[in-house]
Amino acid sequence: MMCLEGGSAAGSGGAAGCAEEEEEDAAVAVAVAVAAAAGPDAEQHRRGRGRGRGWAGGVPSRGRRCGGAAAGCWPHDEVQTLSGSVQRAPPGPGPTAVPSCPEVGAPTTTKGPAPGGPQPKPGARLGRARVAAAAILSVGNVLNYLDRYTVAGVLLDIQQHFGVKDRGAGLLQSVFICSFMVAAPIFGYLGDRFNRKVILSCGIFFWSAVTFSSSFITQQYFWLLVLSRGLVGIGEASYSTIAPTIIGDLFNKNTRTLMLSIFYFAIPLGSGLGYITGSSVKQVAGDWHWALRVSPVMGMITGTLILLFVPAARRGHVEQLGGQLKAHTSWLRDMRALIRNRSYIFSSLATSAVSFATGALGMWIPLYLHRAQVVQKTTETCTSPPCETRDSLIFGAITCFTGFLGVITGAGATKWCRLKTQRADPLVCAVGMLGSAIFICLIFVAAKTSILGAYICIFIGETLLFSNWAITADILMYVVIPTRRATAVALQSFTSHLLGDAGSPYLVGFISDLIRQSTRESPLWEFLGLGYALMLCPFVVVLGGMFFLATALFFLSDRAKAEQQVNQLMMPPASVKV
Repeated sequence: MMCLEGGSAAGSGGAAGCAEEEEEDAAVAVAVAVAAAAGPDAEQHRRGRGRGRGWAGGVPSRGRRCGGAAAGCWPHDEVQTLSGSVQRAPPGPGPTAVPSCPEVGAPTTTKGPAPGGPQPKPGARLGRARVAAAAILSVGNVLNYLDRYTVAGVLLDIQQHFGVKDRGAGLLQSVFICSFMVAAPIFGYLGDRFNRKVILSCGIFFWSAVTFSSSFITQQYFWLLVLSRGLVGIGEASYSTIAPTIIGDLFNKNTRTLMLSIFYFAIPLGSGLGYITGSSVKQVAGDWHWALRVSPVMGMITGTLILLFVPAARRGHVEQLGGQLKAHTSWLRDMRALIRNRSYIFSSLATSAVSFATGALGMWIPLYLHRAQVVQKTTETCTSPPCETRDSLIFGAITCFTGFLGVITGAGATKWCRLKTQRADPLVCAVGMLGSAIFICLIFVAAKTSILGAYICIFIGETLLFSNWAITADILMYVVIPTRRATAVALQSFTSHLLGDAGSPYLVGFISDLIRQSTRESPLWEFLGLGYALMLCPFVVVLGGMFFLATALFFLSDRAKAEQQVNQLMMPPASVKV
């Protein structure tokens, strides 16, 4: 909220008053319109009266901002991009020239619009630029996950082409996630200190080039494919770490929740499109290698758009810290503060549980359902590529739709529950996790007799599981101050991948192979072994729900502490204790 010290009322001795920005702008616009309609004589009379009340030109003069310890001239919101700049003039009926900060009550020259001319809408262009930036960042997130799960969409073909078992196939995803989590803290440190959109673009260009190159790897070099997936993880770490913090600095409150919901809807959408793209392109081209050549082209385009059109938003801008920050804290102090933040720690552990389940289920469910149909004798075992793609297509479509439904349901439920309790965010996440665990368990029961029943359980389970993506990010924005958010996102990403999907795909494949080695080789035990290994997922999801309940216990106190620290950041460096 922006408020100003107004001019002195006659005889008041320079008393200051603050008003809402929107209400003040509306009053100014009405005053100018009435004066223009009254004619020049009335205008001259009004000007004379206005000076006695601290008005400039009959319009309330813009004095100094009242905002705590950091009062200064009215800041013009200017967003710089490589393609130009978008600037919002100070609120008022037209372009207002304020060359300096005059003392309260001093006359200020104001140039209003021509009488009868159209009144401009302050901030309209800036608002459109911010929405466009959020859209571009969301598209980039879609591409990140599309590329990540394209491999899962052609996993059976990769196994047949390179002659690897479940353990080797799971290694592809685990190596990707391990490199991702190692690189995430590095990009978090860079994102809090350097130009974020340049880092984003470089990361996209890097993983696009590596993915495209990996599509030419021959049959003898499976290790090279594994290495390439590790390099792709480094490139994608830059995006997942930094992009949410840019959105957090462009929007606030419910608008930020909405934009983060759209951004995190890209996770299930991109994952689903990865399955669909991988299986469809392979079917059309007759070669699974072509599936790895789609996302790099779109990645290059998106990286260019980020460079051109995403604003270099000031950190803490929507908290009205932009331009007012008097101190920056060290990296070690940031890490100590995050470790002591109980809401942040528990929500990060809960996110790890989500990552464990989504990593394992996303990698293995299409293959599990294919083996279920082989046991039910509704399809044949694939012995050479190209293999059957129907399960990947259906699972991808379900993931896309449940992602949209889950994110919207989670955001809507949180908004409604905030009217009932201030702990709504972690409580909605906990309910979603615990409900999801039930239906994930039922997948393995239904798949033995009914593929349709298994798909229904997948639909409900994924909807509940995906409902917490945007809410978890919003919890972080509430309990972590703006200058630490990129580091916080990076550390949370590192933790969730280390304890989650860095090991879950490989662990499930390893357990599946162990079970198969202890039994006779048959399609039935291939199906049962993978199913027993996947039963780890619902237990981990229940554990994640408990962590969200623990987050709810400390959420209010940690949020209040973060708000207090934001105020301290506006003080001189010697007095900062955050």
